[in-house]
Amino acid sequence: MSDTPIDAGRTALLVIDMQNDFVEEGAPLEFPEGRSVIPAIQKVLEAARSRDMTVIYAAHVHRPGGADMGIHRDLYPPVAAGKALVDGERGVEIHPSLAPLPGEPVIKKHRYNSFYATDLEIILRGLGVETVVLTGMTTECCVLGTARGALERGFRSVVLKDACASCDYPDLGAGPMSAEEMHLAALRVMSLTSSQLVGADEFLARLP
Repeated sequence: MSDTPIDAGRTALLVIDMQNDFVEEGAPLEFPEGRSVIPAIQKVLEAARSRDMTVIYAAHVHRPGGADMGIHRDLYPPVAAGKALVDGERGVEIHPSLAPLPGEPVIKKHRYNSFYATDLEIILRGLGVETVVLTGMTTECCVLGTARGALERGFRSVVLKDACASCDYPDLGAGPMSAEEMHLAALRVMSLTSSQLVGADEFLARLP
């Protein structure tokens, strides 16, 4: 990423899937690694808001009854059982440590890509946004999916590499991977195929 200043008026900060069902201790889809990036996201949120940068949240939800689950029903047993990510329940709310302020949109999505079947693109274009800054989890699923969705719609994306988190992967046929290994692998893919990578402090230093 070049060292030119960031145009806050044409940039939006996206906070992806930092929801109670993923982040809270004991949550049905708990990813402990998500809690580790909360301080970095808080710091970036504060800076973005102080500069009137657009802040948008994305939250993965499914309707009660699961009509919109699709193959997610097969992949995530707590989702299939109606124990997680149920629209309207507390679990899908953004974690209190990162709660949206009044007026900050929360995009309800049903797939990894925050653009797919949502109004995110309409909002960004209406606000004149050209670049999206991605934070949240998981790096290899919803962050990567959203980065690719941005690319396909003509938006630039910047991934804050220390404000995103992955999780441990079991051996499902290709060998296990630790959360750190998966995080780095996803970052490497995005750096080549869709996004610019920067740390949170570097991003903050580039703000006007």
